[in-house]
Amino acid sequence: MIDKKILAEARRVLLTEAAAVKEQTRHLGPGFLEAVKIIVACAEAGGKLMVTGVGKSGLIARKISATFSSVGVPSVFANITELVHGDLGMISSRDTVLALSYSGDSDELKKVLPHVREIGSGIIAMTGRRGSYLGKLSDCILTVAVAKEACPYNMVPTSSTTSMLAVGDALALATAKVMGFKKDDFARFHPGGNLGKRLNLKVADLMRKGRSNPVIRDTASVPAALAAMTASKLGAVSVVDSRGRLIGYFTDGDLRRRLQKKNGASALSARISAVMTASPKTAMPAQSACDAASMMKKYNCDNLPVVDSSGRPIGIIDERDLVTSGLI
Repeated sequence: MIDKKILAEARRVLLTEAAAVKEQTRHLGPGFLEAVKIIVACAEAGGKLMVTGVGKSGLIARKISATFSSVGVPSVFANITELVHGDLGMISSRDTVLALSYSGDSDELKKVLPHVREIGSGIIAMTGRRGSYLGKLSDCILTVAVAKEACPYNMVPTSSTTSMLAVGDALALATAKVMGFKKDDFARFHPGGNLGKRLNLKVADLMRKGRSNPVIRDTASVPAALAAMTASKLGAVSVVDSRGRLIGYFTDGDLRRRLQKKNGASALSARISAVMTASPKTAMPAQSACDAASMMKKYNCDNLPVVDSSGRPIGIIDERDLVTSGLI
């Protein structure tokens, strides 16, 4: 019974917060659009977005700032209590301050915001009360009002902070879309870790070359193809024409399927051109290894021939190498 009550309480919290986040879609409007325009103009003018808040809102502000930086918008987090002790020197008239406070009336805000106004920075408010001190002093307002906190006593910031985080994500990604942020940009800003690996690794970095990239002529026999496949320990071979261009691909799976057909054994005495897969799917050396992994999943294959701009096979990228590299 106790376990059921614990799970019931957890579900209640999650459903309450989910409802609060969904409610934020009704608040989207001119204020959100204006906020995006202000941030874009700030970035294009060489300014930065300073995100700040007090208490739990400050923790959310730090995450929002990190998200903006991830999508190429220069952003820093500032502890609002430190701003009046020298950190205001970080702000210039080219910058914009995104201030988070559900009440919008904290003493820290009242101490800091007038100085931000004197500097000439823009102010975007994220608050639950449009008529608050923060709301009145800002250039635009992002309303994050919630019906109730998930706390049973409606006291602990829960639904409100979750909504702030979600609206912050929406603001950052909407801004990134306006600024033309691409996947390659994300890779440039995340060179390390699994995210960087997934986006920066190219097919050329993982493909098998030389003896590990068996290639035979279309006039070769199936036994010759099998010998090349065995020598490479790969289970696949690229088939080329007289000019060295890829025209087919043959795998041990192709052979098994052939042998299961009526008179399948006759394939062992055929030319490879008669049993190969013509015009196979291919990868390019400069292509993202992650994209190659997606192709393998889509076409249900274990490897792909890699061709250059002339259509000549220069390697093979294999699923096992993608697993070893941590991409799948």
